[in-house]
Amino acid sequence: MAFDGITISNIIHELNNTITGGRIYKISQPETDEILLTVKTSLGQYRLVLSANASLPLAYLTEENKPAPATAPNFCMLLRKHLGNGRIIAITQPGFERIIDIEVEHLNELGDLCRKHIIAEFMGKHSNIILCDDNSTILDSIKHISAQTSSVREVLPGRPYFIPNTANKLNPLEADKSHFYDTVCTKPVPVTKALLSSYTGISTCLAEEIAFRAGIDGSHPANCLEEAQKSAIFNVFSDIFECIRKGQFEPEMITENDIPVEFASVRLNMYDNDNHIPYNSVSRLIIDYYRQKEIATRIHQKSVDIRRIVTTHLERAYKKLDIQEKQIKDTDKKDKYRIYGELLTTYAYSIPDGSREYEALNYYDNTTIIIPLDSSLSPIENANKYFARYNKLKRTYEAGTRLIQEITEEISYLESIINAIEISITEADLANIKEELIETGYIRRTLKGKSKKTANKPLHYISSDGFDIYVGKNNIQNDELTFKTGNGSDWWFHAKQMPGSHVLLKTEGKDVPDRTFEEAASLAAYYSKGRSQDKVEVDYVLKKEVKKPAGAKPGFVVYYTNYSMVADTDIRGIREV
Repeated sequence: MAFDGITISNIIHELNNTITGGRIYKISQPETDEILLTVKTSLGQYRLVLSANASLPLAYLTEENKPAPATAPNFCMLLRKHLGNGRIIAITQPGFERIIDIEVEHLNELGDLCRKHIIAEFMGKHSNIILCDDNSTILDSIKHISAQTSSVREVLPGRPYFIPNTANKLNPLEADKSHFYDTVCTKPVPVTKALLSSYTGISTCLAEEIAFRAGIDGSHPANCLEEAQKSAIFNVFSDIFECIRKGQFEPEMITENDIPVEFASVRLNMYDNDNHIPYNSVSRLIIDYYRQKEIATRIHQKSVDIRRIVTTHLERAYKKLDIQEKQIKDTDKKDKYRIYGELLTTYAYSIPDGSREYEALNYYDNTTIIIPLDSSLSPIENANKYFARYNKLKRTYEAGTRLIQEITEEISYLESIINAIEISITEADLANIKEELIETGYIRRTLKGKSKKTANKPLHYISSDGFDIYVGKNNIQNDELTFKTGNGSDWWFHAKQMPGSHVLLKTEGKDVPDRTFEEAASLAAYYSKGRSQDKVEVDYVLKKEVKKPAGAKPGFVVYYTNYSMVADTDIRGIREV
């Protein structure tokens, strides 16, 4: 997930193949730390975004325009003055740093041909966009950095522009074997850290990939490598950067459970093959990665309040269940007290008054037991005392058993809500879950009257054999899918004994191939609590066999005759509509 030197190099390679030679048609500044250049070329029109955002510095080509403020900021006005209608003649990456240098040729006020540089630096909180003349003098920047802010370099109009090399890193494109051995292989730090601290433009992800390809543990001390290991890691390093010199990039996104976790401009062999999504354009990769990442992050943020409410109720339910189970355990003595009472009633005539205990034959198992007695009570009164204890514990057991069933059902319901939150992909999904919690009393309605339900549809897939398969995304949707959408001859799927979505396979009266059954089961496995496992056991049954008990919570159903299969949680081969 690093915007490293290799990614920058890939972007520059793409820019040189698209906008180099084009003219800057329009300049805007949609954000305080971002500029948008519209460039016209013989191939068409392109938009280049350069962002110096401290948390997310980026550069990419996009087809989308961004709204700009009615009054252009000063830096934007300066760029328009110097670069308007200018021609881009070169785009370079100085020293393989995280820097893009765009050289623009234009005519000044006197009609003389001049050159300016837009220099975008992508260095975290030190990111900046700087306009320089051809003598490397700063004309202005999107962020002003004074001497009070940085003792290394001032970024102010009139100051000379230079790239500080405080870490004494070298350009990896210029490294040879001797230099690599003398720098990387002599440092008493892990191999990955030695690579990071020796060369510019290398991210932690790339360092780990280099170590992986070389078959070396990235945490192994670099200065303790054997000769064969040194040679292996240099060969991998050399091969990667030779491809970069030739412009041979392999931009790709890495996902886990359909959520983006990493991207790079070289293939990351350290991840499983199933998790790679290749791209032809690094700009498209960056847009998709951060858009999907943003969606996942936004949904997670918006679900925090709902998740906290459900988790709180779930924790309370588990505590209540623990208390009830302990009370039930304490009632284990009830049968013993009943037997004491019955034996005392049977042998009362032979028990002397004032006895403290009585040894009796237990006619249930033909063993002899000793029954403690209260000497101040008669044998019959002792028997009645034991019967009273038995009846009290019996009532406790019966009430506790009912409570345990109710609490267990509540836990199952709340866990199904957690699962619904986990598979939510839109804000409408979360709105449906919130409305469900309001209807079931877990969230208090803030507005008078009944709120308007958000229109939302279940997930829709088409099997390899052309059958429609629907997946409910929350409990209310599960009920509607099962009891309104489904017909008696349709097949119904659900992960066995765990929270999950209802999955309905529409048959339209046709015979269903085994492959379609397996795909429907895989959807039930994936959209369940067990989605992180490789395999999940799934129950399936004709829809007519599924019943909803009176008064049951949303999503709760029962069925007594079913089939089962072990299903794969990988659903990438199933087409979603």
